[in-house]
Amino acid sequence: MTTTRAVWFFIIALTAIRLSMLPTTDLEFDEAHYWMWSERLAPAYFSKGPGIAFAMRASTAVFGANEFGVRFFSPVLAAGTSLLLFYFARRLFSATAGLSAVIALNVTPIFNIGAFLMTIDALSIFFWLAAMFTFWLALEKSPYFTWYSPLTGLLIGLGFLSKYTNAFELVSVLAVLALAPRLRREFARPGLYFLLAMFALCTVPPIVWNAQHAWITLTHLRSRGGVEQGFAVHPFEVLSFLGAHFLAYSPFLFLAIAWGVIASWRRVNQQFKVLFLMWFGLPVFSFYLLLSINKSAAPNWDGLWLA
Repeated sequence: MTTTRAVWFFIIALTAIRLSMLPTTDLEFDEAHYWMWSERLAPAYFSKGPGIAFAMRASTAVFGANEFGVRFFSPVLAAGTSLLLFYFARRLFSATAGLSAVIALNVTPIFNIGAFLMTIDALSIFFWLAAMFTFWLALEKSPYFTWYSPLTGLLIGLGFLSKYTNAFELVSVLAVLALAPRLRREFARPGLYFLLAMFALCTVPPIVWNAQHAWITLTHLRSRGGVEQGFAVHPFEVLSFLGAHFLAYSPFLFLAIAWGVIASWRRVNQQFKVLFLMWFGLPVFSFYLLLSINKSAAPNWDGLWLA
């Protein structure tokens, strides 16, 4: 059995198990809340974009308004994320590396929870990784224009409509182009601006909705970020933030990622693959680490760095 077939077999079997477990427990509070949104589709909601509501509306239209229907896309998106990770890692390194990455991802506690409960994180991580992959494919075609560029913008935009944190992927894109000398000419080529235009189109629904509702989402995000009452230094909040990650991502994986980042730092300017992967993970984690100086962020808020 080839490595690729082994990965497909592993993911299909795991997805079948996850699907069979969906009806075994009642909906969690967040799931029930998002399901209520799906019954009243809108361009945006108080705290989130419309992605989760439209996904649940689609699945419940087919399978009914029950636990299986509400959660259907969770294991499906987990499977899609796993396959994207395998093919991306295989393209950058080897099939063996891809297999190892898929296994590591699927033994991570927080990912397994997200492969069962249907929340915004399943959509967010899928679109983040998909955009990473298509952006890499676009860079492979440089300096020639490719439709992978606007597709990347669309995928980032769809991620943004699921979880606003996905907008940080634009920071990653710009950082990679700015820090890799051979890619700086991309700032003078149309591909980047098609990417940004596609993303901008996706921001229109929540912007229009918020303009009609006193920008309530901004108020909510300031409150969740703990900066509404000012900013102060609380060292124990940082420890709480790191401790939560240590448990939610599993001690082994968290330490492995931390060691990988530290060990690879000197090679960022020598190997483009290292630079690319580093800057698609650091911005989100660094942002929430900074916020955690004031108030600890939940470990799923920056789950994109796992991708």
